[in-house]
Amino acid sequence: MQELLIATKNPGKFSEITEIFSAAESWPFELVFLGGLDVSDDDFVEDGETFAQNAFKKARYFADKLKMPTLAEDSGILVDVLGDELGVKTRRWGAGEGASDEEWIEYFMKRMEGEVDRGAKFVCSACFLDGGVERFFEGETRGMITEKLMAPIKRGLPLSSCFLPEGCEKVYAALEEEEKNRVSHRGKAIRVMRSFFDADQKS
Repeated sequence: MQELLIATKNPGKFSEITEIFSAAESWPFELVFLGGLDVSDDDFVEDGETFAQNAFKKARYFADKLKMPTLAEDSGILVDVLGDELGVKTRRWGAGEGASDEEWIEYFMKRMEGEVDRGAKFVCSACFLDGGVERFFEGETRGMITEKLMAPIKRGLPLSSCFLPEGCEKVYAALEEEEKNRVSHRGKAIRVMRSFFDADQKS
């Protein structure tokens, strides 16, 4: 079976993506976790102005470096009251990229204290590259920021403890894996990709 690199070192994201692909009717790839490889990316710069640009840059960088089909995604949150402060800069915002999950979410929750408008949306853009094949898959989920953390922090996904998606009674982190993947921004994007390959395998 051909290998597909999942270009993330975030174990939470890799786990979600693996779970979604496990339900595919027919899947031609074995998933490889970038975080499990001894690969230097010191010269990689994630400076795109959109999620799609960052996803493409990441996919191209690792596809060229490791010479294998690659899936990369970029995702983040847009909080209505914060305007453009987060978005593609989500993990680098506030306490910073070097902060622990706990430090990052503590800074975020303090920033949101007293805000009446707590609307937000998560956005994901995934890019698949394999030789000359280039495909993009998008997902988006609206919801709100809760006033306190409503579930234990999941490693690499601190915002999932305070983001309540529309139509749900639990925050991302408290949802069962199947329901989380059904409603989440990343789940929506990856399911579109999975459906694309399901259809391709049947044709």
